[in-house]
Amino acid sequence: MSKTVYDTRFFIEHYYSKNKEVLQRIKEEIRRTKKKYISAIVIHEVYQLTLKKEGRETAILRTHLLEKDFKVINVNSDIAKSSAELRHRYKTPMADSIIAATSLSLNAVCLTDDPHIKSIQEIKTKWISRV
Repeated sequence: MSKTVYDTRFFIEHYYSKNKEVLQRIKEEIRRTKKKYISAIVIHEVYQLTLKKEGRETAILRTHLLEKDFKVINVNSDIAKSSAELRHRYKTPMADSIIAATSLSLNAVCLTDDPHIKSIQEIKTKWISRV
């Protein structure tokens, strides 16, 4: 796979799954993919969830590692407008539409099992269960 945008749900599985098979597929996915991207909104969501569950120190460390291992794509005006169009068309939450618009802007597959993102016809999605 050439380019992949990772949704927040991927990292929720990565950090909190107790299923060894799922964790193995996650490791394989990360190892196999050369061009790994995340939207800046994923940084927000992972930081917020980690802050709530594990505290500030872990949230800072975790998001620092994400910024090191993945290319973070900021929300520019093109992604913002594309996100608004997708949000309007598919009635998706704002964060999901931003992640989808990021995938669209990069012409990349979005790795997610989120039904909101999967419903967006303009992008291709896949999930680790099919890796």
